Amino acid sequence: MCEQVTILGTNVHSVSQQEALEIIAEFIASGKPHHIITANAEIVYQAYHDQTRRQIINNADLVTADGAGVVWAANYLGQPLPERVTGIDLFHAICRIAGEKQWKIYILGAKQEIIEQAVQNLQTQYPHCSIVGYHNGYFDQQEEEAILNDIKKKQPDVLLVAMGVPKQDDWIITHQKILQVPVAMGVGGCLDVISGKLKRAPQWMQKMSLEWLYRLILQPSRIGRMMALPKFMLAVHQMRKKKR
Repeated sequence: MCEQVTILGTNVHSVSQQEALEIIAEFIASGKPHHIITANAEIVYQAYHDQTRRQIINNADLVTADGAGVVWAANYLGQPLPERVTGIDLFHAICRIAGEKQWKIYILGAKQEIIEQAVQNLQTQYPHCSIVGYHNGYFDQQEEEAILNDIKKKQPDVLLVAMGVPKQDDWIITHQKILQVPVAMGVGGCLDVISGKLKRAPQWMQKMSLEWLYRLILQPSRIGRMMALPKFMLAVHQMRKKKR
């Protein structure tokens, strides 16, 4: 397995997107269940103050740096990471090669109209990608049993869960032994972007690590969540001072 860097007590794997895809292929070939988390600065900062959350991340089989804040922190602490490996980029990359690899994909989460449109867009963009099933993220316990049975019946290689943090990872951990899906990954709000409900930042903003600003412009209500970023940066700075 690849090397890890530690940021505020949370371990992040030092991988490029291509290396992450190679690891995912190994997970699928093994046939055993694996949990992937794409961690941004907000998630790492939450884990810094929540030991249970930190343990969940550190127990995951692969944790990628989803966000410029995590990459900055690793560099600042003298543990540079190759690049950002975001949830949405990994989502698209998996769908892009799924046909060639003969991987089967199941998607769970979001509202019904969002997931329907997202699946339609994915099948148009990646015609050889085998999406064997999907279900919205609004269900009761009785419906959950039917969903679990459907996933077991379809036997996907990859399960993408879009329920938001931390719910999606808690759901994966609770059910991964029952489902035995080789790769389960939380994908947050990816379906909103893939469906077209939300636009992703232009390429120039992505390259300049300004996606957070673009999302804030589109969704001003996120300002409370965005405040975690300066707090995260301050905590990283204090950690570096202690190390010195």
